[in-house]
Amino acid sequence: MRIGLVDDRRIDLDKLVGVISSIEEIEIVFATSSAEEAYEQIKKESIDLLIADIEMPNLSGYELADIIHSHALNISVIFVTGNSGYAVHAFELNVHDYIMKPYSKDRLLQSVKRLMEKTKSMEISGRLYLKQKNDIHIVQKKDIIFIERSGRSTTLYTKSGPITIYQTLNELEGELRERDFIRSHRSFIINIHYVLNFSLYAKNSYIVKFEGIEEKAMITKEKVDFLQQHYF
Repeated sequence: MRIGLVDDRRIDLDKLVGVISSIEEIEIVFATSSAEEAYEQIKKESIDLLIADIEMPNLSGYELADIIHSHALNISVIFVTGNSGYAVHAFELNVHDYIMKPYSKDRLLQSVKRLMEKTKSMEISGRLYLKQKNDIHIVQKKDIIFIERSGRSTTLYTKSGPITIYQTLNELEGELRERDFIRSHRSFIINIHYVLNFSLYAKNSYIVKFEGIEEKAMITKEKVDFLQQHYF
């Protein structure tokens, strides 16, 4: 698990580093006293968990969590704070935990290990078993960029290449209940994490361009409005 740490008080940041570095299977990607630097690191680096103080100058830990939530980034958040006033808002942002200072080492360790176990169980169920004539493909859901239905076949565009199957979008949609995936159009399901931009195609539809591939999908204006309201 890749973790980013941010706390504007150096003594508190050093404590975070000391506790987190004692956990096996953990990589500290960054540890900073600047929320602005943490924001820049989040844009550049892939992390699984952000542990942050809330009240920091200029950019707060709450604002960082709000960015993660509103952009639907696949990053869990643990708040470690001396202020209890954000607990309700933290719940709204679906943060993993809210730990009050001063805290014991075991309190933080238990929280991170609980998240690691939860992540492992999600990874096991986070796969699709796809039938293709005599073959069965096992695909990680997180590797699916988008899915297109054309005629009687369905193509999954993944990070490792396309896979053509005969299951319908309705069948696949039932297995892709994660927040990452939306039915953008009657012929497409998209993973919002790979979206680069939307280009107007017609009055009520847009072309979707993705990171890493040339192929494109379609999205209705209604779904663009939905994304803007609930994700961005």
